[in-house]
Amino acid sequence: MNARRVLLGASLGVLLLAPAPAPESEGANAEQAPPGRGVSASAPCAVQRALSREAPSPVDRLRAAFALAEGPSSDTVAVAPPLNLEGPTLWLARAIYSETKLPHEQELVAWVVRNRVETAYRGRRTYRAVVLDPYQFSAFNPGAAKRARYLRLQPEASLPRWRQALWVARYVRHAEGRAYRPFPVETRHFYSERSMRGRAVPYWAERGGFVAPDPGRYAVDERRFRFFKQAS
Repeated sequence: MNARRVLLGASLGVLLLAPAPAPESEGANAEQAPPGRGVSASAPCAVQRALSREAPSPVDRLRAAFALAEGPSSDTVAVAPPLNLEGPTLWLARAIYSETKLPHEQELVAWVVRNRVETAYRGRRTYRAVVLDPYQFSAFNPGAAKRARYLRLQPEASLPRWRQALWVARYVRHAEGRAYRPFPVETRHFYSERSMRGRAVPYWAERGGFVAPDPGRYAVDERRFRFFKQAS
């Protein structure tokens, strides 16, 4: 059975849909993590495409739920959390929610985290260990102002963009096959020029290894997220 049908089909009757305004920026880079970015309706994330294929009738409502609208940041889309959520998925959701509130960006960041787990980057082999690895994801740095807030997040928290992150995390964590990957497994870093203003560019970002996700599948503002492979 198609993996996306298994993972995402259950979400279709639980979306209470309203246009979602632009999210606030939060992160710094994945080795000091970045914030959220703009989204293009012409290049929806894999989660959106999968949902659209599963239920053609509510496509317009799904697009409205994940569409970018101008305005202040707020959570306006009510989404029921996945059932029987596993601990690793929860840690992945916390990480991507701390970085961005837009689904296509959450998906890409989630793949960076998964790549770190699968390659045991810095000796970390679990999602919890990767997320809490010091000075890799800024929201979870020791002493970070929002660390406690993100660590407390549970599936039942009534934050629509958080629950969206839970669905994205579940999808990415269980996706199987190369066709689902937006970039190679060696892609384990990202950098945000916008959120790092006035600070030095990470050495690994200056050495090359830039990876651009397929523009036919993703629309990413490179000032907000740039992804890198084989960075030490």
